[in-house]
Formats: sequence, C-alpha cells, structure tokens
Amino acid sequence: METSTEGAAETPGGGIAEVDPPVMDEQATARETAAVVEARVAIAPASLSPSRASDFMQCPLLYRFRVIDRLPEKPSEAATRGTLVHAVLERLFDAPAAERTPPRAKSLIPGQWDRLRETRPEVVELFADDPEGERLARWLGEAERLVERWFGLEDPTRLEPAERELFVEAVLDSGLKLRGIIDRVDVAPTGDVRIVDYKTGKAPRPEYAEGALFQMKFYALVVWRLKNVIPRRLQLVYLGSGDVLTYDPVLADLERVERKLLALWEAIREATETGDWRPRPTKLCGWCDHQAHCPEFGGAPPPYPLPVRAAESGGREQGRMGPD
Repeated sequence: METSTEGAAETPGGGIAEVDPPVMDEQATARETAAVVEARVAIAPASLSPSRASDFMQCPLLYRFRVIDRLPEKPSEAATRGTLVHAVLERLFDAPAAERTPPRAKSLIPGQWDRLRETRPEVVELFADDPEGERLARWLGEAERLVERWFGLEDPTRLEPAERELFVEAVLDSGLKLRGIIDRVDVAPTGDVRIVDYKTGKAPRPEYAEGALFQMKFYALVVWRLKNVIPRRLQLVYLGSGDVLTYDPVLADLERVERKLLALWEAIREATETGDWRPRPTKLCGWCDHQAHCPEFGGAPPPYPLPVRAAESGGREQGRMGPD
C-alpha cells in the first residue's frame, strides 16, 4: 500500500475523493506554504511509485506540488482509516493461524490507532473538534466493520504470507527507478506468486477496472524485473464493498506497463527541466488541497524551486536534470 486517499468516495475513472472538500483560508495557506518551501530543499524526482505516477497522469501540477514543492496536505479521515486498517491486517499475521479471528483483529485497532498518532501526530487534528469523542467512536467503528468484512473475503487461518508491507525497488535498463510497498505477497508450494492489495474503498465499476489494476501491474513489473518471475495473480481486496478483483498478468502486460512508465517518466523529466507543469482540470479538483496555488482557481504556484532549462544559441541547454 502507498499513502493515498483510498477509502474515499469513488469517482469515474477510478479516482477517489473525500465527501466534503476542506474550506481553506487562502492567506493562511499561502503563509504556511511559504514557510514550508523556505525550509525545504527541492530535489529533482529520482524515482517513480504507483501513487506518483497516478498523480502525474491525473494532473502534472498536482505531481509538482507533491513531489517537488512538497506542499503540506491535511490528513483525511478516509486515508487515515485506510492506513489504520492496513496496519491491523498486517499485524494480525503475527498471531498463530488459529488465533486470526475477527475479535482478535478488532482488538488490535486501539493499539494501532495509538501507534499511528505517535508516528503521525498530524492525524490528531482530525478529531480536534470532537471533545466528546463521538465522531472518533463512529470512525473507529467503521474501521472495525471494514476489518470484519475482510474475513468474508479471505481466510487468514489458511494464509501464511511470504511478505507483508514489502518495500520493492528496481532499476530498469533505461535507468528509471521504480519503487513501492506491496501489502502482501503470497507464495504457493508450486512457487506461484500472488500480489495482494487491500482497498478500504469500493470496487470500481467494470469499465474502470483497468485503472484500478495499474498499481498492481506496476508491482508485477517490479517483481518481474527483480526476480525474473511473473506473478501468477494480482488481487485487489475491496473492503468497502466486499469485492475481490483478480487479474492474471502475462509478459505482454508487463512490457506494455514498462513502455507506459518510460513515456510517463520522459514527460516528467521534460516538465522538471522546463518548469512547465500544466494543471489538468477534472472533477477531482474540488477535493484538492492546493486550490490556493492553482491557476484554475485563481491562485499562483510558489516560485519554481529548481533550475529551468533555457535554450541558448547553438542549441545548448542549461539546468538539465542529472542522472537519476
């Protein structure tokens, strides 16, 4: 799993969004951003993950805000709940098979919530206006229901994952570095590999399934490049709707994904070198944290923090990105 807004409302195209866009104080947001940008050093992108690839495909300017400017974003209840549920499902496999029960899983939620607040203090602000704890209790109850629903989709007493929350990284022949975190890797006695990802949102409609599988094919490509093994199955477990989406990749799938990522990376390199990050308006813009800096909403991006390529006489160029 990667940090995302998974678990929020589904949108056409496989996107997701929170139900209520945050109301932003534009002046306060601008001051906060200026302070953050001043305190951080911009670094040219050196690798690509599924989430950042999706960001660029959704909106190049969003990619810039997140990767280069590293503008702050407010935590959301949906994304934080997804992180909590993932942590519970990962920790459940620490127990012996016979003890992997719904009550045991739900008992892990309070401790994992405490741990999340310690490691990511910003999530505390989600319930800062909830002194009686009523909204927090409902939120934790929703996490419990998602965890419990998982037991109707998979039987953890019959699973012994080879890996959990596995960080993977591979460098392609082109030099492009791919990286990500896989929720679970299962290896059958035959040696067949299954990559599993938990989603706390609802399964997409069939016409948007390909977009949902992009992340999984990305991981399959990395595993293939690392181990020279094509995963037998890719499996998305949607806890929000109780659906399981599976796909059995073949070599041609992974080769197509690799070509797509190489083209995408070239577009990212070009934008990084020229500073030309154009917004791509969609219905997801209403839930973006960066409206105060987006030209589509009358804002202006912060000063571009990286050297910009400038064409000179004789075709010489300056400010090119170095090797990744």
